[in-house]
Amino acid sequence: MKIFGRKFERIRNIPGIEIEKDFCYNVFSYFILGLFLAGGIILQIAIREEIMPMHLAGIAIGTIAAGGILTLLPLWSVVIQLIVLAWIVMYAFLGGYFAPLFALITPGLLLSPALQLIYQWDKVVILRAGKFKSVCGPGLFFLIPIIDRVADFVDTRIRATDFSAEKTITKDTVPVHVDALCFWMIWDAKRAILEVENFVEAVILSAQTALRDSIGKHDLSVLLSDRDILCQEIQKILDAKTNPWGITILSVEFTDIIIPQNLEDAMSKRAQAEREKQSRVILGTAEVEIAKKFAEASESYKDNPTALHLRAMNMVYEGIRQRGSMVLLPSSALDTMNLGTVIGAVALQKMQASAGEDSIVELGEKSKEEKDNDNPS
Repeated sequence: MKIFGRKFERIRNIPGIEIEKDFCYNVFSYFILGLFLAGGIILQIAIREEIMPMHLAGIAIGTIAAGGILTLLPLWSVVIQLIVLAWIVMYAFLGGYFAPLFALITPGLLLSPALQLIYQWDKVVILRAGKFKSVCGPGLFFLIPIIDRVADFVDTRIRATDFSAEKTITKDTVPVHVDALCFWMIWDAKRAILEVENFVEAVILSAQTALRDSIGKHDLSVLLSDRDILCQEIQKILDAKTNPWGITILSVEFTDIIIPQNLEDAMSKRAQAEREKQSRVILGTAEVEIAKKFAEASESYKDNPTALHLRAMNMVYEGIRQRGSMVLLPSSALDTMNLGTVIGAVALQKMQASAGEDSIVELGEKSKEEKDNDNPS
């Protein structure tokens, strides 16, 4: 029997070391072992009149150490070895004086692993004499020492496991690397343990195979744009394969798709060229619409030159008044728009405004002088 076995070497997110075990040594096991140890000490004191505290303390420490060994190596063979070793040490060094104490420690070591605790999300497959006995749910249950063993504790919660397909060729001969996640759960613990040797590794390897097959059937463009379709296809293939094992595949999702760098650069340039093309098309469409609007506006000024002159004069006036910048116009435009009159009007307006300010100042000074004359010092 393998005590330590390396599992799931091709899977990244699963521990690589798995310990073979016949039971799970839990807190109730320590409690039962402590009860038998206390009963043995009481029986030893009742039968033997002489009390040896140091020896009793050493035996108690050795019993607790045996419980620690069973926690690390939960096997019935280890239990038998500890019991035989304890009796050999007792007769070799203590001469059978503590036989009453060891008479109760022995059943304590046998019965303490028999009480098993199962959590709410776990299912346990029990084998009796190597044959399937039952599937136990959450709570406490008992094992018959040596005859019964726990095949495995099966977690029935939803699991998320990552897998990948490295250097897989698409239908259009493009090598890609795809990373994905698989969400799955066990609904029949009996089938998961008895029908397949290692259900976790079987699920992941099946997912990798399905992913490679799906990539090989589609082009790169489909792989990049229609991920949901491929994920649903892989999920259906996996679910049909794993259902006989008591496993349901809930969903498959792609986390990353890596393509060659030169192809990625080419695709980026193509996308950039497409964006530039669209921007130029939009700009051209806008120019056409603007030209149409100008054409419609020109129809309004076609038979009304006075309105056209007024509009031109207004544009020049607004440019000079708001921006205060220099405006260069051809002489013909000046003649037709009579711009000199406009500029003169602006200048006249500014002169009148400044003259008004000067008159206000003069009136203020005169009123101040009159007040000074009315109130002589």
